[in-house]
Amino acid sequence: MDIPQPDMPGSSSRVEYHPGNNTFKLSLPKLFNYEEILYYLNRSKLECLHQVDQGRIYKLIKVKETVLLLQLEYDQETHALVVHSLLEAPLRAEECQAAAAYITEWLDLDRDLTPVETLVASDPILSKFSESLRGLRIVGVPDLFEALCWAVLGQQINLTFAYTLKRRLTETYGEQHPFGERTYYLFPTPQSVLTASVQELKELQITTKKCEYILDLARRIDSGELQKGDLLASGFQEAEQTLISIRGIGRWTAHYVLMRCLRDPAAFPIGDAGLHAALKRQLGLSMKPAPDQIRELFKPWAGYEAYAVFYLWRTLTL
Repeated sequence: MDIPQPDMPGSSSRVEYHPGNNTFKLSLPKLFNYEEILYYLNRSKLECLHQVDQGRIYKLIKVKETVLLLQLEYDQETHALVVHSLLEAPLRAEECQAAAAYITEWLDLDRDLTPVETLVASDPILSKFSESLRGLRIVGVPDLFEALCWAVLGQQINLTFAYTLKRRLTETYGEQHPFGERTYYLFPTPQSVLTASVQELKELQITTKKCEYILDLARRIDSGELQKGDLLASGFQEAEQTLISIRGIGRWTAHYVLMRCLRDPAAFPIGDAGLHAALKRQLGLSMKPAPDQIRELFKPWAGYEAYAVFYLWRTLTL
């Protein structure tokens, strides 16, 4: 039997950079679907933390105290991302490496998708999407505070209103940098959010409880009590328990953060409404599937549940 070969290099050292330049190339794993990246990033006109225009992605990031405005474009001929800093100062080597590391994590470039593609091809629900969604990767939220806030804001409301709340929070407490005819934003830091009171956050139409949760998360991260590195080092089960022990974070929120920020492929937000809707649609059910039925369907995906969920989310718009 032929053994599938990994679709990516063994490390993230894929950067082609020339000192004194404002551009570098980031080579991509074989299984990479840029069109799907664009689709996901462009799914809401209310998104304020990146922009997509004519096949290019624009993203503001911060490397230590330096703000970088990046333009990402896919080069089909070399199967690489061409990353250009739009600010005048040439990229320093450390800034280039930090930007490449951010993009690698954001776009899930270090994941070997070979096992995922094998599972998709044999899945009774997803196999019909194996070609159209080939190379689909989980777009992440690298910053822990942003991921937690986004998950909390999204609890029990529709996606459009969640984006509205995130935009209000970002525009009020995040850094903003005008460039040309556009303004680009950085998500608020815990320190900037801690300058607000519950009442001030409520003025953004965030519920009282969610305001309290967000301020508590900001305090925990600002004090060092809650850190991404510690969660990653602790392993899946301990990280899950640490998150669930925090007021306002239930199993869905914890697994959403495990999936999008901590990058655990076994994260499984089984209570997710979008997952239920996708399964209901694909299985032709009259009501959402029961948890036991979902667990049974996901048994072949053990260790890669997050990718099954992400694929199923995508089927809602196909």
